[in-house]
Amino acid sequence: MILPKVRDPRLVTVRRGGSLTDEDHHLLALWAAACAEHVLPFFEAVRPDDPRPRRAIEAARAWAGGDLPMMRARAAGGHAMGAARDLTGAARHAAYAAGQAAVVAHVAEHDLGAAAYAIKAARAAAPPGEAEAAGRRECRWQRDQLPDAVRELVLDDQRRRNELCWSAFVC
Repeated sequence: MILPKVRDPRLVTVRRGGSLTDEDHHLLALWAAACAEHVLPFFEAVRPDDPRPRRAIEAARAWAGGDLPMMRARAAGGHAMGAARDLTGAARHAAYAAGQAAVVAHVAEHDLGAAAYAIKAARAAAPPGEAEAAGRRECRWQRDQLPDAVRELVLDDQRRRNELCWSAFVC
């Protein structure tokens, strides 16, 4: 479970009564897509012929660019998560990261799902004894990718939801 019981109005779009602008919503989707793409090779190494996670990342970017309706991006996210179901370890987490990135179009708070699953993928792919260090490196890499306009919002949300996200955001 990565979504809180009480929604943060800063992560709810203006149209739905929150304060999140479309521009910032798009930035969150693009950041989530970058997080997911960073670990996508873990999935593609196991399932090179399954395009669903890559298509989900592309859908997130297309939605953010205004080239894909939200419902199609959300559907692509569901397909990517379907690709994860029978897998384990880094490949599974990478596919879930891609799926979460695409569903940011529907619910902005899924941005942390993409990031947290990417960190879980990095940890799972690490050699024995190096998982925590790999997770911290991935977390720092992700933070380096944050657009300035949403940086403080994401960092605050990471602090707020870290426990829901498997304590992934300890960099």
